[in-house]
Amino acid sequence: MTGRWSASQVRELLRMYLVVGSQNCRSHPLEVVEEALAGGATLVQFREKGPGALRGAPLKELARELQAACRRAGVPFIVNDDVELALSIDADGVHVGQDDEDAGRVRVRIGEGRILGVSAHSVEDARRAAAGGADYLGIGPIYPTGSKDDARAVQGPSILRELRASGIELPLVGIGGITASRVEEVIHAGADGIAVISAITQAEASGEAARQLSRLVSHSLAGRLTS
Repeated sequence: MTGRWSASQVRELLRMYLVVGSQNCRSHPLEVVEEALAGGATLVQFREKGPGALRGAPLKELARELQAACRRAGVPFIVNDDVELALSIDADGVHVGQDDEDAGRVRVRIGEGRILGVSAHSVEDARRAAAGGADYLGIGPIYPTGSKDDARAVQGPSILRELRASGIELPLVGIGGITASRVEEVIHAGADGIAVISAITQAEASGEAARQLSRLVSHSLAGRLTS
């Protein structure tokens, strides 16, 4: 793709967003990703951070394996923070946090054709990210989570309502502690989809977990349109 992704395209991609790394999977990451894709995952982010994270050749090898699975399924594959890795494997995009490289600089480095996601924790963060060329915002943690050792303070669904009320129109994905019972609340607060880690990577059946979450997102989005 040579031009920017449209907002409507990105919203579709955010519906069932899997964040995965080798250190947070119950089984081999490739198996988890393949099952999640079969269950309806619409976007996969490779986030290899924290204790025991891969480096060097093993990191790139796993990234390529997961990317190949995504390509077979026709689902975009993006890389968390590591712009060099993303460019070296021709990933579909990059996601950066507030403590990572500036969104505007990342946009220049990756070009217009790749997806740029940015974590935002306030209206000010969101506006800066939008000005820097973000295609979507990752909002959270919405609920308490143990999946990320660098997670910030819990925001609650109210942050999604605040962003929408302030005029933020970029696609939003909620992340952090989102389980099946919380999907409807997150979507009705203003998110276009959910990003999950342990709800799929630690599930006994990753494919079925993804399938259930995907159904709940679709149902919640339909309910929001008619409410």
